[in-house]
Amino acid sequence: MKTHNWSLDAKHSEVYFKVRHLLISSVTGSFRQFTGRLLAADMDTFEGATLEATLDVYSIDTNETDRDEHLKTPEFLDADSFPEIKLNGTNFRHVSGDRFDFDAELTVKGTSKTIPMQLNFGGETKDGFGNHRAGVELVGKINRKDFGIHYSATTDAGGLVIGEEVTLSANLQFVREA
Repeated sequence: MKTHNWSLDAKHSEVYFKVRHLLISSVTGSFRQFTGRLLAADMDTFEGATLEATLDVYSIDTNETDRDEHLKTPEFLDADSFPEIKLNGTNFRHVSGDRFDFDAELTVKGTSKTIPMQLNFGGETKDGFGNHRAGVELVGKINRKDFGIHYSATTDAGGLVIGEEVTLSANLQFVREA
């Protein structure tokens, strides 16, 4: 087993979320600033690996400035009190092919919960500068209320303006540390 530490290349990565809006469609948003590392990773098995990521709440972007500012308020993410969202992934388990399940401790608004997530390993290669790179895609789902986001505005028909389930996704590229 050959393990390495890997640094996240944010310029070749993206972190985003999706939530139902008015029960008729979904709104997608992203975090433009984030950092991360993949520690002690054997890319064949991910056995013993740890995935660490920190998202800058102030960098939230839903392509609508007013909505972004509202999401930073105490009614939602409370960026002034909790400027970061943290993820700590451990206990990777091979499912099949390049798919692994893992446990992610997610901390949002000071509340930490362990959620199940999936990792799809995209592969490993060398770039034109001789750097070893690896790519992964992550996906998981949370209930926003579990993290203290209780916004409960309703439509005229009585449905929630914003769904409770939020899908978290990331396409991440890492560079092997020397």
